[in-house]
Amino acid sequence: MHNQTQPMTASPRMPPIVNSNVAVIHELPPLPYEFTALEPIISEKTLKIHYGKHHQGYVDQLNKLVSGSDFAAMSLEQIIFATANKSEYEHIFDNAAQVWNHTFFWHSLKPQGGGDATDVLQPMIEASFGDMKSMQREMLTAATAQFGSGWVWLAMDRNQLKIVKTGNAGNVLTKGLVPLLVIDVWEHAYYLDFQNRRADYVTGVLDKLINWDFATENLQRV
Repeated sequence: MHNQTQPMTASPRMPPIVNSNVAVIHELPPLPYEFTALEPIISEKTLKIHYGKHHQGYVDQLNKLVSGSDFAAMSLEQIIFATANKSEYEHIFDNAAQVWNHTFFWHSLKPQGGGDATDVLQPMIEASFGDMKSMQREMLTAATAQFGSGWVWLAMDRNQLKIVKTGNAGNVLTKGLVPLLVIDVWEHAYYLDFQNRRADYVTGVLDKLINWDFATENLQRV
């Protein structure tokens, strides 16, 4: 059985574990755009390395780690929930979450993105942050405050939007939140293009690439 991550169906609740003897082979999902589509914010070279080396590497390592284990027949989300906060399964969690996080990240971006949020999402942004500029400032602050590697999420917490940062492979699903968007702030996401200027990279993503349609689709599934 082959499994490709489908982040738009994400749920903050633990998916049911189905007893099965059929091993799941996790695969690298296709990018939703060409390698040049996110330039100049994310260069073709960066995207090819990030997707083809890093994301693929997490997929390959996950398949090795779960082979022959109790996790072999689980979906990606099931593995994430089953291994979260369990030190004995930390390596499995890290790779599973990184596969999921990266797939979600690719869909959080689109060519000619940024700009205003959708009519569905804008009232929630105003209710939670005051206005779009305030939300962007909070997301930028979280991104630059994240020490080392990690992710910055726009997430739904009950009836309110929140900005949440997670370190390393952290995923807001395990916190009971519904992810709407995410920005990768691992150095490999931006270093070839921006060196140590993480703030410039995040600003560029928010202004030019962020995918409000994807965020709205995730919100409407809540």
